[in-house]
Amino acid sequence: MKELRLILGDQLNINHSWFTEVDSQIVYLMMEVKSEATRSPIHAQKLLGTFAAMRYFSAQLVERGHQVEYLKIDESDNQQSFSGNLEHQCQYHSAHSFFWQEPDSHYVDRELSRFLKNSGLPGGSVSSEHFYEERDSLELFMEKKKSWRMESWYRHLRVKHDVLMSDAKPLGGGWNFDKENRKSWRGEPRPDAFVRPSHDHSQLWDEIVHSGIATFGNPSADNFQWPISREESLAQLESFCETNLRHFGDYQDAMSVKHETLFHSLLSFSLNTKLISPKEVVDRVIGGLTEDFENIASIEGFTRQILGWREYIRGIYWAKMPEYLTSNEFSFTRKLPKWYWTGEVGMNCLSVTIKQSLSTGYAHHIQRLMIVGNFSLLAGLNPHDVHLWYLGIYIDALEWVEAPNTIGMSQYADGGVLATKPYVSSSAYIDRMSDYCKGCRYSRKEKNNEKSCPFDTLYWDFLSSQRKTFDKNPRMAMMLKNLDRKPDEERVAISSHAKLLREGIEQL
Repeated sequence: MKELRLILGDQLNINHSWFTEVDSQIVYLMMEVKSEATRSPIHAQKLLGTFAAMRYFSAQLVERGHQVEYLKIDESDNQQSFSGNLEHQCQYHSAHSFFWQEPDSHYVDRELSRFLKNSGLPGGSVSSEHFYEERDSLELFMEKKKSWRMESWYRHLRVKHDVLMSDAKPLGGGWNFDKENRKSWRGEPRPDAFVRPSHDHSQLWDEIVHSGIATFGNPSADNFQWPISREESLAQLESFCETNLRHFGDYQDAMSVKHETLFHSLLSFSLNTKLISPKEVVDRVIGGLTEDFENIASIEGFTRQILGWREYIRGIYWAKMPEYLTSNEFSFTRKLPKWYWTGEVGMNCLSVTIKQSLSTGYAHHIQRLMIVGNFSLLAGLNPHDVHLWYLGIYIDALEWVEAPNTIGMSQYADGGVLATKPYVSSSAYIDRMSDYCKGCRYSRKEKNNEKSCPFDTLYWDFLSSQRKTFDKNPRMAMMLKNLDRKPDEERVAISSHAKLLREGIEQL
């Protein structure tokens, strides 16, 4: 009789306390299942990366002497669901108990709890030993506050975990240097590329194809840029800190056709699969702080994404699920246009971003928020469909982190639970932060006709059509004042052309 312990595909933490000692009475179960791989249309590299990292991790455990039962996606005895495989494996190993690490996904948490109850076995969940805070910490912190704003949470965690602090004061004289992190990039300085070890994923890809799972995007190993082990993740972290970190703060919001990733760390997949921990990432980044705080803006900006935003998003997810997924503040129902799956659209910013996403399974946060997300909201697309698109296309998109970012921040479908205002803009922001507008078939100079930038018409129409929602929102006041300055005939033209754009969205 054995104790069965489940390891999920995003729980690849080799430093977890489970693995400090080898016990022949414990069997670790890992599985590749269709029920997970088909929750949304899925990018080929997301499957490749996840399965490759899982298999490497399994081999590490075996090498250390642990007993591992690993179910590959195309094996005949794979039941293709967590519950199905658990029932089969508990019987096979005559399990006397069943344990798992806390899942980060609400639906997996419920499924495993139901299985344990139905099985009658003793057991339960243990901590994943990954995050700074517990699932419910944000909800408890915000219990008596009128609004759940990230900044107060971020400052609380800075103090609690003594991060970038000295004598109870923030290093560098400020909590937030966000205003210094908004420079556009015009070609210099040049980002340094991290040279990743080459992997042959051809056999794994054949198994995925043989399993019958439908994927999209480019599965080519030439485009695969993600670490699949802790060792590779640490090497990438070190490379980032030694090279691109110094420029990360200045250009973290910049976009360019000349470079896909600029100065971003590309550590999100490693973090979200727990190959590395947020604490060790933050500690290493802060370790590079200069004595004169010359690089404080970059280091604080990066720290805020990990310690602040990542922990905040997780807290929102666990406090608001499962109803959160069905949020639809504006009752938008329009389907995603077909070019979301090809990138074949005349708007250059969208074409570049979507084609990059299809090619690499990656786009950085401003491309996701202010290009694809911005358009999706202005065009009135169904936020649930947008959520599933993000969930499937990005290699780092797990539901706990993706859903609040998409439904809350990007689409404002939660009505302001997460964000104080919708993140919408006209083409002015895109032109300021990128070089996408150059060479586009649409013109920022034209107004409300077939040659004008759709972002401009849709932006002003969104403000006009949703005005009642935002009249009392102080962060929207300037936008609405600018709308009010437009003459009546222009507003009529905006409304008329916006209707044509939405109806002809497939032909943009």
